[in-house]
Amino acid sequence: MSPRRPPAVLLDIALVGFAVADAWVHVGFGDRPAAACAVLGAVALLLRHRLPLTTFALTLPTALITDAVVAPMAALYTLSSLNRHRFLLAGCALTYAVIDFMPWPWSSLDATELSQTNNLFHLSYTLATAAAPVFLGQLVQARRELSLRLADISEAREHERLLTAQSVLAKERAQLAREMHDVVSHQVSLIAVQAGALQVGSHDAETRQAAATIRRLSVQTLEELRHMVSVLRASGSRPTELTPQPSLADLEHLVEASGIEAKLETDLPEELPPTVQRAVYRTVQEALTNVRKHAPGATATVRISHRGGALRATVTNTAATRRAFALPSSQQGLVGLTQRAELLGGTVTSGPTAQGGYELCLELPVERNR
Repeated sequence: MSPRRPPAVLLDIALVGFAVADAWVHVGFGDRPAAACAVLGAVALLLRHRLPLTTFALTLPTALITDAVVAPMAALYTLSSLNRHRFLLAGCALTYAVIDFMPWPWSSLDATELSQTNNLFHLSYTLATAAAPVFLGQLVQARRELSLRLADISEAREHERLLTAQSVLAKERAQLAREMHDVVSHQVSLIAVQAGALQVGSHDAETRQAAATIRRLSVQTLEELRHMVSVLRASGSRPTELTPQPSLADLEHLVEASGIEAKLETDLPEELPPTVQRAVYRTVQEALTNVRKHAPGATATVRISHRGGALRATVTNTAATRRAFALPSSQQGLVGLTQRAELLGGTVTSGPTAQGGYELCLELPVERNR
């Protein structure tokens, strides 16, 4: 932490005192006109921040009549640190140098003395003395502007960091919504369908009541899940992966536990990119969930093949044989599958078949996602 600076008023009072002391040393107070000019220049320094050009003009008589230099140089430095007009600053510095170099009274000036060597050195020294506060003031002004720009850059970077954090959070929320829809709704809808079938097919009153309760709770859970997914869902690019993630090795168990009559036909190499395996798994999972929900009694066939550097997964189901139960839906299943496929450079197509069933097809490039 930088030390605290004294108040500006105290600095101005100290500078005025220093200028008065400089006048006391170089002038004394026996010469009243010179002393008055020196005191005027010293007191004028109190206005240097509000009226820097006026303050400099009030200190010029001090440089003209006396040898005191604190007041005019301080005024010239303040003017340079607050002003951007370099021609004005150059003119003020040249004016101060000429006034300081010229003798007083001007009637005592001898033109022949100006060409003497010592006077030329004196003129050079005076010009350098006048230029020093101007350069120092400009340096202070540049440092102040640089500090302000660095503060703006730091603020912009902080804002950018917040935007990046919000973007990462949005991606995480999108991934979480997708995983909740793919995993939780799959299991809960299976419970609801099985409970509905038990409720219809059982002859025991208590069993039917228990099945109805299970189905009601499952439907309520799906409805709450739909609202949660709608809150979490947000647009984003490639999300951060969540663990654990399914693979093609889990497909057989998925088909067996789907609650419908389904057949799995695969022709895949042993090694496929994890992202491709997850996309295939989620597509099959969503398709089987939709068959259970919208086509009760239907059978399904899952075909997965790898040809010409592209993977093709197709889930085809027959027509429903029973009336479908009304289950809540987020209407985002196919949208999520399409987004996942597009991230991997693939496509998802779906539509009814000529036999009254439905078909969902996923195509993905394999080599691009390795």
